Amino acid sequence: MCSHYEAVRQREKFLRHFRAEPPPDMGPHDVWPGYSACFIRRPAHADVGDAAVPAREALAGLFGMVPHWSRDSTIARHTYNARTETVAEKPSFREAWRQARHCIVPAAAFYEPDWRSGRAVPTRISRSDGEPMGLAGLWASWTAPTGAFVHSFTMLTINADAHAFMRNFQKPGEEKRMVVILPEDRYDAWLQAAPQDSMDFMRPYPAQRLAAAGSSP
Repeated sequence: MCSHYEAVRQREKFLRHFRAEPPPDMGPHDVWPGYSACFIRRPAHADVGDAAVPAREALAGLFGMVPHWSRDSTIARHTYNARTETVAEKPSFREAWRQARHCIVPAAAFYEPDWRSGRAVPTRISRSDGEPMGLAGLWASWTAPTGAFVHSFTMLTINADAHAFMRNFQKPGEEKRMVVILPEDRYDAWLQAAPQDSMDFMRPYPAQRLAAAGSSP
């Protein structure tokens, strides 16, 4: 499961690839559960016909879903990935899934452990062409006890046991998982998709379009 990824912090690259204006504070380079980072969603008033409303907006939110009923934000340490097989039933995710609160998580790369040497080697996984990745996610909003309004997001994951690339990662004997990397020409379709169409986007990214490089923690 993906608990560590690199954000896209170059503003020009962010604008060019995602066609959304990033928030002034783009957050840290390395993102872990509970950190604040960018996510992209369709604006609430995008369908009113106002040309001044962009098709996409980038907001800051916590990496890890904080549902509206949560008492505090520490739940984000455990809700950073949502399994597509159970997302419709899990209390932390089901409301966002059923209401199609789709988002895109901009990432330069994500990290998974490679155990083939007999020990876990943190490995940086990126697109082989060096372009940013748009990861399929869900977003939520939460009001903290202080009254502060907080956005949060999670990444959707699928089984990768048969994926030629991603099956090489994570602990031996355990199920292999991978985040959902969206094709660029499907970004708007994902953001606008109806709840009943969400599963149509849960597809593995082609193995030949991914590259790996070992890294220290």
